[in-house]
Amino acid sequence: MRHLPALNMLRVFEEVARHRSFSQAAVGLNVTQGAVSRQIKQLEDYLGVALFIRTPQGLSLTEAGFALSPHLSDAFDHIERALHAVRVPNLRQRLRIVAPPTWATRWLSAHLRRFCERYPDINLSVAHQATHDNLAEVDCQIRFGLEPAAHCSSELLVMERHIAVASPELFSDGQPPDLQRFALLHILHDGKRLKVWENWLAAMGREDVDAGQGLEFSTLDQVIHTALAGGGLAVIDRQMIERELATGSLLPITPIEVIGPYGYWLDVATDKQGLSKVRLFTQWLGQVSNP
Repeated sequence: MRHLPALNMLRVFEEVARHRSFSQAAVGLNVTQGAVSRQIKQLEDYLGVALFIRTPQGLSLTEAGFALSPHLSDAFDHIERALHAVRVPNLRQRLRIVAPPTWATRWLSAHLRRFCERYPDINLSVAHQATHDNLAEVDCQIRFGLEPAAHCSSELLVMERHIAVASPELFSDGQPPDLQRFALLHILHDGKRLKVWENWLAAMGREDVDAGQGLEFSTLDQVIHTALAGGGLAVIDRQMIERELATGSLLPITPIEVIGPYGYWLDVATDKQGLSKVRLFTQWLGQVSNP
């Protein structure tokens, strides 16, 4: 049985030794600088020697670090060559994502062509929810919520931008529909109504409209289709109805826009953060969510 420290500690050391920088190594490994520092400290504790020293010129290897560095680089080179020798050429990786259905249908699908063109070796598998049986296979999750998740890497992609909209047929002589005349359309989340109408009416200073009246639906798509059919008025994240706003099939009732408090978060479990397919998807998602 081999007596070796955790492989991740050795990867971190090799990266720091190559860059002579904790911060650059952190960027290359897609972890925090603190995580790099902890891995190096654990490796030094395991070996019983210091591997780096700080000098006025920056970070330098100690004698022990200088002796270890080329051997580790050679070892990782050997591992990489061995893996390439047995890996099936052009093997397509499958990236498994869990995402809210409306976000996947209306936002992700509109951008997928760009992702597939940039990363042709990655196949996406997008599901509405994970089951207990396949939970371990999920690589990352897009989550609708108020705050970051605990016990994983959780990054805010974008906040909702709510506007009140209606079908053009509910407008009369260019005037927006009366909020007291038509049904308000509500979206349910975890069995409860989201308070999007309450927040929007408060921003408008309207206290004469009963936010509790109207129809409620389990998905945002149902709300959108009902609004398109003239079945009521809706407060919707404008990022979900960009096409309808562009074509005029839904019209803003007023220019008032309310930011948040909900947003879309990218959650990645700790054991998935080092996967190249996850890192590439995370970077791409950040770029297209915040152009």
